[in-house]
Amino acid sequence: MVPPAESLTISTVVSTVPATTDQFMHTPEFRRHFVEYVPDDTLMVMRLVSKPWMREIENLLRRIIENGGQRGELIAHGGNDMSFMKVKPQRERRKLVSRVVFLLNITKVGVYACDHTINLVVVDIPEGVESIGDRAFFRCSSLTTVSFPKTLTFIDTAAFAECISLENVDLLHTNLQELGMVVFDTCSELNSMTIPDSLQTLGWGVFANCDKLVPSDVIDARKNIAVVIYLRSLQQQI
Repeated sequence: MVPPAESLTISTVVSTVPATTDQFMHTPEFRRHFVEYVPDDTLMVMRLVSKPWMREIENLLRRIIENGGQRGELIAHGGNDMSFMKVKPQRERRKLVSRVVFLLNITKVGVYACDHTINLVVVDIPEGVESIGDRAFFRCSSLTTVSFPKTLTFIDTAAFAECISLENVDLLHTNLQELGMVVFDTCSELNSMTIPDSLQTLGWGVFANCDKLVPSDVIDARKNIAVVIYLRSLQQQI
């Protein structure tokens, strides 16, 4: 029996559908229920492929803000890019967001996807994603853990720059072929990174200001090829 509308939550809606929670979270049915029954005190930033669905979410956000909503929960990401002019006004409300959910069947994490989401701690990027866009996780200052898919081939400019809580990055199991400029610039706590043999192309300053990863008395962090050789030598010692 479905509870009355006023008592429905995401969890009760999910429990009424004969599928796993994860599967259901990526269906149009979930989207419909999510918009209709989400608590009014929950702030969300939703960026999805479907423009009609995006408009519904923007309207919901507007109502929540007007009603003084204070508590943030998630970004639901559908692979789309965002412009700087669009994301900049969202930064204050992004500070309240603590989780990102990726919709199924996407092949990229879009430009500015989680830019300045400073309370985001853990990110699990799903299989099928091949690229991570420009500044996708820029200045996610609480981010400690990122799980990368095997399908990943490219990480674009500054995607993880200034993620000052990120300590370990494991890319060894991916098909990574290219890192753009300053991808990990100023990840000041980064002290461990594994990289695959498939990595061939690196932009300027990928590891700049990563002093714990690349000690300045050992190697110049601006010399990408030397850094890669250094990191691979450490991998061989494990």
